[in-house]
Amino acid sequence: MTLIADSGSTKTTWMELASGNMIVTEGLNPHFTTEEQFAAACAMVRSHFSILNSQFSIYFYGSGCGNDKQRAKVQQWLAKYLGTSDIHVETDLLGACRATCGSNAGLVGILGTGSHACYYNGQEISMQAVSLGYVLGDHGSANHVGRMLLQDYLTDKMPDNVSTMFHDTYGGIDEEWMEAVYHRPNPNRYLASLAPFAARHMDEPYCNGCLCGALDDWYCYQLADLALTAERRVLHVVGSFGAAIRPLLAGFCRDNGLTLGTVTADPIEGLRRYHGMQHQLK
Repeated sequence: MTLIADSGSTKTTWMELASGNMIVTEGLNPHFTTEEQFAAACAMVRSHFSILNSQFSIYFYGSGCGNDKQRAKVQQWLAKYLGTSDIHVETDLLGACRATCGSNAGLVGILGTGSHACYYNGQEISMQAVSLGYVLGDHGSANHVGRMLLQDYLTDKMPDNVSTMFHDTYGGIDEEWMEAVYHRPNPNRYLASLAPFAARHMDEPYCNGCLCGALDDWYCYQLADLALTAERRVLHVVGSFGAAIRPLLAGFCRDNGLTLGTVTADPIEGLRRYHGMQHQLK
């Protein structure tokens, strides 16, 4: 058996390669996830796929797996709680590249709870943006847009009609917003949960401006240097937030001299195709 996992900060999608059988657990970013949470997710996986203590392969693509220490932590937990040693831990960015490009070159971006971007040469990531996390980075992501919305709402910078809709959608008082951002776990997920409001109302000038401004920041901080040196200026986008604002991405690409390629909310089917082809080549 071969399991493929695509793990963001909000959710992890697990798929068995041959059958396509699938389960979704919570996001397993090692920067935020405790060992207890990881163990609970693995217990769900063991039960769903009827895993016994046998040898099988896992390809785990995860956010927060960009350095050796975090990759080693994830590998250790997978071995401990899923009972196999054939484990391959890579970044969610490489997973996005393999899912959208396969063996072709292109620019690849993630627009989900967080954001990232790179240039993939068809075999590996040859250039990538600096990832600074949800406080200093994540430009263009759902977390970024949610932060913009909440800042404007709490400082009365949001137009009255939009402010009313925002309050009717999410409720809450100022103290509750601040508690959620500064004192509860996973504030990046919480801020990201506000961003669909802007996506649903993207025809409203204020929301459109927020989204376009966030995309402009994404280009400035993550894509610009990559695009200048890329051999192929085709941009593929992975992530639920990117898929939600797809109507804006074509214009964004056109304005920045790019061609929009694949846009997909979840890369798991693309990863299944990629690993299926790799198995055929063996």
